[in-house]
Amino acid sequence: MSVKFGTDGVRGVANGELTPELVLALGRAAARVLGGDEWFTGRDTRRSGPLLQAALAAGLAAEGATVIDLGVVPTPAVATMCAARGGAGAVVSASHNAFSDNGVKLFAPGGTKLSDEVEERLEAELASITSGAVGAPAPPVGAEVGTVTVEPTAVDWYVSQLVASLDGRRLDGLKVVVDCANGAASVVGPQALRAAGAEVVVIHAEPNGTNINEKSGSTHPDDLRRAVGDAGADAGLAFDGDADRVLAVDGNGDLVDGDHLIAICALDLRSRGLLPQETVAVTVMTNLGFRLAMEEHGIHVHETPVGDRHILAALEAHGWALGGEQSGHLIFRSLATTGDGILTGLQVLDVLARTGRPLDVLAGEAMTRLPQVLRNVRVDHRAPDLVDLLAGEVARVEGELGPRSRVLIRPSGTEPLVRVMVEAATEAAAANAADQLAEAVTRVLGPASTP
Repeated sequence: MSVKFGTDGVRGVANGELTPELVLALGRAAARVLGGDEWFTGRDTRRSGPLLQAALAAGLAAEGATVIDLGVVPTPAVATMCAARGGAGAVVSASHNAFSDNGVKLFAPGGTKLSDEVEERLEAELASITSGAVGAPAPPVGAEVGTVTVEPTAVDWYVSQLVASLDGRRLDGLKVVVDCANGAASVVGPQALRAAGAEVVVIHAEPNGTNINEKSGSTHPDDLRRAVGDAGADAGLAFDGDADRVLAVDGNGDLVDGDHLIAICALDLRSRGLLPQETVAVTVMTNLGFRLAMEEHGIHVHETPVGDRHILAALEAHGWALGGEQSGHLIFRSLATTGDGILTGLQVLDVLARTGRPLDVLAGEAMTRLPQVLRNVRVDHRAPDLVDLLAGEVARVEGELGPRSRVLIRPSGTEPLVRVMVEAATEAAAANAADQLAEAVTRVLGPASTP
């Protein structure tokens, strides 16, 4: 058994690639590498969640840790508890993946994502455990064995923290539709929004273990768009399975992606003197339109690799307050240690409530999105020098597209894919350029074998 960390923890087919035995060993490795006497665990609504969470808790307790089960809660709820209590954390979730997959996300003591160096140590420790290497430390016995307990007040406590982020302000008068993706937000999301004063219409909040993310949530917002129109709502919020991301829908039923949400919040924070160094952190996938808009507004943009842990690292290193991804992971560093979809939704709705302006107007004033086309090229192997090999082709395409364009080629961190992204003045130009570059990737790496 072996495991490699991707951009956000470990994922695989539950009980296939990600077996209880492997997760138990991962729990032991995490306890040894990350330390911490107290561990907080949670899960989303997948059928395999209780099975794998039990295995994870067993591994942690086998190393002497005190494990506190928060139950079905969003990933950021676990991080928030870790930050409040100083413990480490783990969430059994595969985020926006289909129900048959599952995964484990780990938080260091204090609720922060793991660095590359720590992940490498975890991989090495896990390999040692699963291979039965000699010289392993003797496991604790007797009274030194850890315990596993349940925290029944976790949801109510987390809701109180979310509402407190508004500093006493209210969302009274706003009508919101929330799509909970039949996931971890199904109880917490509506409860928090109602506690903050909003009138809430709920869809896709009846999890049955197999319907998480199914034609719902942030990856399938069509039902939400229709529901916002039918309800005459001011806005809609679409969470993913573990609620660490959110996309919005305005009153017209139009999608408002993570880039627009970051832009709205960046302008609002700066207007209130709450955007340190007038800087926001985003990833390489953020739309060029965002960068151009922030430049016009006098806000600096810092770019990081894909993954909200890289955003957090930049915020921590420089003392900045806001960062995020196009996918809807936003981090408000003064309020949280990780992306939080429900928290983000509250903050965006707070802007609507304070300004009295509709979401479509705020989004339009914040930025104009340039057409962006993404091609996923399936490959059988990786070439570390792929970008160098394609430098000439990329330069040619960029020259044809002109200055208001951008090209990005990067291997996926979790799948056997090379992602080709092109932004240009028109959709047609971006699509044509992306197709050319996708063909170039295939020429260099060769066609993928049939699955």
